[in-house]
Amino acid sequence: MEKTKLIWLDGVFVPWEKAQVHVMTHTLHYGLGVFEGIRCYQGANGGSGIFRLREHVARLFGSAHILGIEIPYSREQIEKACVEAVRVNDLRACYIRPLVFLGDGEMGLAAVNNPVRVAIAVWPWGAYLGDDGVTSGVRIKTSSFQRMHVNTHMTKAKAVGNYVNSILAAVEARRGGYDEAMMLDVDGYVAECSGENLFVVRAGQVKTTPLTSVLEGITRDAVLQLLGALGTQVVETRFTRDEVYLADEVFMTGTAAEVTPVREVDDRCIGKGRPGPVTTDLQRRYRAAVRGEDDRFREWLTSVTN
Repeated sequence: MEKTKLIWLDGVFVPWEKAQVHVMTHTLHYGLGVFEGIRCYQGANGGSGIFRLREHVARLFGSAHILGIEIPYSREQIEKACVEAVRVNDLRACYIRPLVFLGDGEMGLAAVNNPVRVAIAVWPWGAYLGDDGVTSGVRIKTSSFQRMHVNTHMTKAKAVGNYVNSILAAVEARRGGYDEAMMLDVDGYVAECSGENLFVVRAGQVKTTPLTSVLEGITRDAVLQLLGALGTQVVETRFTRDEVYLADEVFMTGTAAEVTPVREVDDRCIGKGRPGPVTTDLQRRYRAAVRGEDDRFREWLTSVTN
């Protein structure tokens, strides 16, 4: 991670090294907290725009509401702080991480009345799965860890503790020599990857998992809108892992991963073993949208003035 100068912490900017919490911070022990991942892009005209900032902040507040956490700032204050964090750190393109967590005070599983704290950090972050993965596609492996049941964890909350499930899957995949994990739900159907939504393309039809047991991805929604603008048929339905093997194309979407092609699943080549036409066209259209080059999607970008 490339350190930057300042982090917004509880309403004020502090130097990166000073943005510290006590070891008895409640969320550090029990995982009750929520966060977001947001990207800021440098546009074709040299300016910067934060991608779907309002939607990300709305999801942050929704996640907190699901967990019973009351954020001590308004949505407008958090949005403004995200913009300001990019500006004061003199960044043109970066990753933005808002984090809402419970501070120190009481200890115990039911001690949920500790101070609610908020941090917003920004830093440069390139392709999550590597530049080669974006251009040539990645190799993924079905995880031995299932995506949690909808009544085990609240799957619509981007909660800190939920990501233990993702970490187990991601580490297992990487230790096995793969780039990412594909996770099944408790009924054995494809859910999502450890940190991305999954799409399959077969015979001109695009499929993706319905929002039953997966996080409602904001990049997923953007891709659905891009496909809709093309008139491409998209079906939100359950599908099995062997249907993924038979796909002509497979790709993942997420804030960090953006649109990343999959060339191999469980040691089986997908299509011709390279990014297909639907995926590469989506990548191109997505890049144009986030750089402000497509007027139809300009409302996705919040301008940052340096």
